[in-house]
Formats: sequence, structure tokens, C-alpha cells
Amino acid sequence: MNKFGERLDDTTVRFERLLPGPIERVWQYITDGDKRAKWLAGGNAELVVDGKIELLFHNSSLSTLPDDPPPQKYCGLPEKMSWSGRVIRCEPPYAFAHTWVGENEYSEVEYQLEERGDKVLLILTHRKLQDDETVLGVCGGWHAHFEILLDVLENQTPRPFWKTFTALEAEYAARLGSDS
Repeated sequence: MNKFGERLDDTTVRFERLLPGPIERVWQYITDGDKRAKWLAGGNAELVVDGKIELLFHNSSLSTLPDDPPPQKYCGLPEKMSWSGRVIRCEPPYAFAHTWVGENEYSEVEYQLEERGDKVLLILTHRKLQDDETVLGVCGGWHAHFEILLDVLENQTPRPFWKTFTALEAEYAARLGSDS
């Protein structure tokens, strides 16, 4: 299994992660806002098709480790950011998908879970990304968030988000041939 996400086409990326189970636990960390806030973003999710989902990001709060400022290119953004969307698929505990809507942005995220013994294979596909710069940020972001999810599921201190993200974004820029 490739540690890095792969670009399926100009607007789609896919990640696979083998996580500690059981599947119901991983499902909770994807769909429950309080648990999701520990690795990605808080916010309520109505677990029905066409239900609302909110994603409340506060990346600086994901780790208790000190000295993790955002990189220069992200310093102008608010410390807390929010997006909303609609649930487009909900099949507990195997599949969850939603739109991701922000100011001038629209994309779709799908989580698929498969049991693999005492592990869970998470396959995430993020579709309808706007451009190369968005793909680069999304790849670095998802990868960093998955590293923190693994820490949380293994009861470890979560690694620093911004330092992890910055290194991964640079790696994806090299892998994807971007100058961003």
C-alpha cells in the first residue's frame, strides 16, 4: 500500500490507510464531530442522505506539542475556518460521502471502510478539486490529517499538524511536479 495519495485525474485524489480497528470505531472518528475534531475538523453531521455536515477546522489545536506555527503562505488565513456540505452517501459503517462547500469552492469527499482482520482499510477519494494548487494543498492536508488520525487511534500524542503538513506539501509538490 502506497503511503502517499495518488492523483487519479486532474481533479481527483485518492488515499488508502490501514488503521487499527474495529470498523465501528473508525466510523465514529469519521462521522462523530467530537471525535473527528481530534484529527480533522469538528462539526455536526446528519447521517442521512441530503443531511447537513459542517467542518470546523482548527489545525493548530490538533496537537499539544509546542512551536507549531502555520507556514508563511497560510499565515493570512483565520486560525479557525469552516466549510459546510451535504451528505451524499451514508451506509454505516462502510461508506460515507459528502460535498465540501466553501466560498468559491465545491468538491466531494468519499470515505470507504473495509474490514481487514483487526484492521480497517480506509479509502478516501476527494473529487472535483479546482486546480493544481488545490490538489497540492489537499494532498498535503489529507496526508497530515491521516498521520494524526493514526496517532489518535493508537493512543499516541498527535504529531504537530503544521510541521507535518509543510513537509508533506513539499513532498507532494516534488511528486506532482508543482511549483506551488
